[in-house]
Amino acid sequence: MKLAVIPARGGSKRIPRKNIKPFAGRPMIAWTIAALKDSGCFDRILVSTDDEEIAAVARGQGAEVPFLRPAHLADDHAATAPVIAHAIDAVAAAGTAPDFVCCAYATAPFLDPADIRAGLALLRDSGADYAFSATSYGFPIQRALRLRPDGGVEMFQPEYFATRSQDLEPSFHDAGQFYWGLPQAFREGRPFFTPRARPVLLPRWRVQDIDTPEDWERAELMFGALKRRTGAAS
Repeated sequence: MKLAVIPARGGSKRIPRKNIKPFAGRPMIAWTIAALKDSGCFDRILVSTDDEEIAAVARGQGAEVPFLRPAHLADDHAATAPVIAHAIDAVAAAGTAPDFVCCAYATAPFLDPADIRAGLALLRDSGADYAFSATSYGFPIQRALRLRPDGGVEMFQPEYFATRSQDLEPSFHDAGQFYWGLPQAFREGRPFFTPRARPVLLPRWRVQDIDTPEDWERAELMFGALKRRTGAAS
């Protein structure tokens, strides 16, 4: 059995109610639920929330909410892996333990069904603990700067000042969209970013973290541009 779990607590501070705030004409979480359904990968799509309103919206979009998440997994310090492990245990206790689990974030409007399918195939074929969405940095991280207390700047790695960009090692980061994993990996809290994980690489123009109002505005602009591009192509 393949299980999708969407963590969606109700206590977002920087963007209040962001998991169900309207985005491009739909509640934000609706885009994630739709992508998971369209992927054709899942036997069950479950939302883990502590919030009755989020639960009602999720059910209205076709997801299951068989429980409300306990308070100790819904505060500002709750990590993702214990939340997914709790959902896995709840599903297993009800009768059917999953073979593969995908955590997908509620604020991932660029989530693509083809990427979800690619993640499942990569997890199966590699024998890894996890397969997750990732993308490349747009600027060499070896040339990153820090701001000094005196108002000046300095390089984190000054030894790379004269190195050509094309000679620097490419670097990547978590795209914050989905994390396929083995149930036991989530249960044991195995870290995501190790040699036991495999990345599904996405283009940078389809990745946007959404934590601040500025992030939200940028995501709306990106989403609109992609929709116009898709419409023109069709």
